[in-house]
Amino acid sequence: MEVHVIQPGLKEEIFGIKTRPHLLHQAVVMQLANRRAGSAATKSKGFVRGGGKKPWRQKGTGRARAGSIRSPIWVGGGTTFGPTPRDYSYRMPRRARREALLSALSTKNRDGKIIVVDTFEPEEAKTKIMAKALADLKVQSALIVIAQPDERIERSARNLPKVKVLRVEGLNVYDLLRYEHLILTEGALRLIEERLAA
Repeated sequence: MEVHVIQPGLKEEIFGIKTRPHLLHQAVVMQLANRRAGSAATKSKGFVRGGGKKPWRQKGTGRARAGSIRSPIWVGGGTTFGPTPRDYSYRMPRRARREALLSALSTKNRDGKIIVVDTFEPEEAKTKIMAKALADLKVQSALIVIAQPDERIERSARNLPKVKVLRVEGLNVYDLLRYEHLILTEGALRLIEERLAA
C-alpha cells in the first residue's frame, strides 16, 4: 500500500486555536464516565432471602432485641449502604464539547502530529500491510480517521495495539489525546472542517 502525504492548508479557526486544558479534562472525564457500566450491586436487608419472622419476642429473653435474622449485624444479613446500580453518564454543553475537540485538534497540529494523506486503502485486509504503511510514515501510535466505512482499513488495523481507526462522526477528545499521531485522509479532513465550521 502506497501512502502519499499531502500538505493541505489547515484552517486556522479549527486547527490553530488556543488550547483550553480545562475543557480537555472535562471532555475526557465525561467520556470515561459515560463508559462506566454502573452495575455494581449488593443486597440490603430488604433483598436478602429470609428474615420475615421476628427471631424471638421483644422482651423477657435476656437477649438483645432483634427484628430480623437478615439485619446487617447478623451473619448472612444484608449490606448497609452498599453500591446499587446507577448511571454515571452526563453531557457537557454542545458548545463546550466542540471547543474541547477544537483544542485537541489544535494541540495535535501545534505539536506537528497531524499527517494528511490522499488515500489510505490497503489492497487486502492484512495487519502486515498496515504495519508497513505506518512504518513508512515513521508512526508507532496513531489514530486514523477515515471519511467512509472501509472494512479493509478497519480490519487491517484492529490487531495493532497502538492504532485505532475511526470514522469522522466518531472523532473524540479522548482518542485524540490517547494516540500520538493523527492520520487523516483528505476526505476526512474536508468532513471535519465542514462539521466544525463556526
